[in-house]
Amino acid sequence: MNYQKALDYIHSVTWMGSRPGLSRTQELTDRIGRPQDRLRFIHVAGTNGKGSTSAMTASILTAAGYRVGLYTSPYVLRFNERMRVDGQDIPDNELAEVTAFVKPHADAMTDPPTEFELITAIALEWFARRRCDIVVLEVGMGGRLDSTNIIDSKTVIASVITGIALDHTAFLGDTPEAIAAEKAGIIKQGVPVIFGGMHAPIGEDSGSTLHTVDPAVCATVIRAKADEMGAPYVETDHAKLARVRCDLFGADFDFGAHKDLHISLAGLYQPHNAATVLTLIEVLRTAGMEISDGAIREGLASVRWPARFEILCEHPLVIADGGHNPEGIDAAIASVKRYFGDERIYLVTGVMADKDYARMIARMSEVAERVFTVRPANDRALDPMRYATLFEESGVPATGHNTVAEGVRAAMEAALENGKALLCLGSLYMYGEVREAVLSAELLVK
Repeated sequence: MNYQKALDYIHSVTWMGSRPGLSRTQELTDRIGRPQDRLRFIHVAGTNGKGSTSAMTASILTAAGYRVGLYTSPYVLRFNERMRVDGQDIPDNELAEVTAFVKPHADAMTDPPTEFELITAIALEWFARRRCDIVVLEVGMGGRLDSTNIIDSKTVIASVITGIALDHTAFLGDTPEAIAAEKAGIIKQGVPVIFGGMHAPIGEDSGSTLHTVDPAVCATVIRAKADEMGAPYVETDHAKLARVRCDLFGADFDFGAHKDLHISLAGLYQPHNAATVLTLIEVLRTAGMEISDGAIREGLASVRWPARFEILCEHPLVIADGGHNPEGIDAAIASVKRYFGDERIYLVTGVMADKDYARMIARMSEVAERVFTVRPANDRALDPMRYATLFEESGVPATGHNTVAEGVRAAMEAALENGKALLCLGSLYMYGEVREAVLSAELLVK
């Protein structure tokens, strides 16, 4: 099996929608020799911020000298990004080799695995073959019934829940309590759990929909589950963030005894993600892991995570952010207000039709002077013409474009002509298209 055949096989697995449950992943990993038993994990769940939190954690542990696996989803440019060791994507030949090993076991199952379950098993096998000291394992959706939750208390050294918001309500429930309970399902017997909590990003206004989810309600649910499991409960103290200085190229801040730290990730929410990571690091130190202050400083400074308020072009200024639900949009809009003040910007946006796009439109309309709606290459995408009409009804001029490339090019030409900044905001699934379109359009508008 070569690389392309491996990808073709992974993507051809019978897809019956999301089918939460652990039985298929458990059976598949049993068949391949339970690679998860040969690893140790930091398990990360949460509605928003879990990708950045996972990336920062992995970067610090790598800087501390550990061999670190990182499992995330979705990928933004190339499939191989979903599984990394020490910051390097899985090589093509190794993905092909591991997929060829897993395939006959998956094919022999009466109830075949979903695509995500298959990828999870492949990743666990690869991490075990690479003899990782620790794997930072990001939950796909929810927690309790997510396929990553086949790991147990003997192998998990810490669980992290970054924050709770209303998303994937068809699967996880439509109340904060229900969603918190699903995410608390990753808590293991006797294993410390860190709750990042919900918070308004630095400088956020009180109108943010982030405040529609009461952090105290979620904390109560998570703490109760931790008590039930005899798991030490630790909550991030965001009040310990101090001297925070954010710009489009990153942030400098203090967090408690940690002084003069720098992260190159923009977005007002990133210091809060870093605060949760630093809270986790103190828990790991208490558990006996050797992580120096120098490793913390180096790991935070060197972390890279695309599509999180990322500058793709400077003339015109084009920023990409993967905010894909109301809370993610809130965080991005807070950053726009901080960096651009009262100046309105141009916006390229495409969303999935199953998202709460009415609330998202209301929030984006606060900063948008003109909107270019696009259709991400996904069957679930909202029709861009319908999307544009909704913006028009909210008082913001908007035009619909059938492709991301078409919308980005039109938006960049208009932004250049009128001296406006451009924010490309929406599903992570469209980031690759946005990036390619920006690079192509940049050559045309110079």
